[in-house]
Amino acid sequence: MTKIAVLGNGRVGGNLAAALARAGHEVTVADRTPGAAADAARTARIVVNATPGAGSLDRLAALREELRDKILVDVSNATTDGPDGLPADLIYPGSSLAEQLQKALPETRVVKTLNTMLFPVMTSPDTLAQTPTVFLSGEDAQAKRSVGELLTDLGWQKEWITDLGGIQTARATEAAILFVPHVIRSIGFAPFAISIAR
Repeated sequence: MTKIAVLGNGRVGGNLAAALARAGHEVTVADRTPGAAADAARTARIVVNATPGAGSLDRLAALREELRDKILVDVSNATTDGPDGLPADLIYPGSSLAEQLQKALPETRVVKTLNTMLFPVMTSPDTLAQTPTVFLSGEDAQAKRSVGELLTDLGWQKEWITDLGGIQTARATEAAILFVPHVIRSIGFAPFAISIAR
């Protein structure tokens, strides 16, 4: 059992919090009320960033002390929205939200994951017809091992988890969000994920 704080109580955060609680973890969900994120982060061992990516950097940079020595699992993508509300452009071209978070929070171990799929797949990967892949990016090997254990709690088999390397590799997975609006317009809002065929 791990004490986990989920920042963000929308579809992504709510889905992850419920699944992690079902797996036996002690989960606190922080909404947007003043002080909620700081209170939740202060007492957690692992903090999940499920806030909208466009505002994540400012929100989390303000929690530098609360996030000190914690693992920050970043599942957000920082994009502008198109006229239909779907992702349009990357906010950090040539970089990534995860890299910006690691730079702003040098004493926090940032791990990027679960950002290359629609949110239902995050906690139910076995519902897809083909085997999905989930990626890990981060500088700290132990932090990535801990996050890998959380992924297995969410139903991800070990062979479906690919460690891409350092935090800079999050540029690649975050850029994958640019597929999403085109896929949704083509096939509708049906669960899908990026998969590496072997």
